[in-house]
Amino acid sequence: MKKIGVFGGTFNPIHNGHIYLAKSAYKLLNLDKVLVIPSGFSYQKSGENVLSKYIRADMVKLAIKDYPYLEYSDIEVKKEGNSYTYSTILDLKEEYLDALLYLIIGADTLFNIESWKNIETLLSNCILSVMQRDDHNKSEVIKMCNYLNVKYNSKAEIIDIEKIDISSTNIRNSIKKGNFTNDCNELPPNVYKYIIDNALYKG
Repeated sequence: MKKIGVFGGTFNPIHNGHIYLAKSAYKLLNLDKVLVIPSGFSYQKSGENVLSKYIRADMVKLAIKDYPYLEYSDIEVKKEGNSYTYSTILDLKEEYLDALLYLIIGADTLFNIESWKNIETLLSNCILSVMQRDDHNKSEVIKMCNYLNVKYNSKAEIIDIEKIDISSTNIRNSIKKGNFTNDCNELPPNVYKYIIDNALYKG
């Protein structure tokens, strides 16, 4: 049976921390591939300066084009209305009938996951793979995973990775202030060029 990672996000913009997380999940979970899925409309981030889903999708395609095991999916971009992870997982289950789906999230997201729509449906249809970095208390992450597994009969597992301190919010703010140079390699070069060429996040 195939093992497919599902890595969704606003990706506003996608950065090398995202790429590192997806690559780590692919390797450590022994996945066949990882689907990288930009949200169409992220209802939980409606107050932020979120670019068009088509622009964010273009940046995702650029960022992952050199990694054959990372695959862009338009499953949320092509939909109208809010993006709900449970709906995406159900659609992917129909598309990949012979696969186990591994939903890849960061440890910070774990503690907010019960606020997601139809959480029971979501957790019963995928394996929750929590990428644990050293900036989170592991005992608290383990406790939360155990809590979810008991309450929802889910399969939440912890994957240890190194901390990569890159923030989309900080990148956007630095670009807006005019002092972002990408000297620290926070963005893939082609994504950085795309942002500069199209004058994104300027205000």
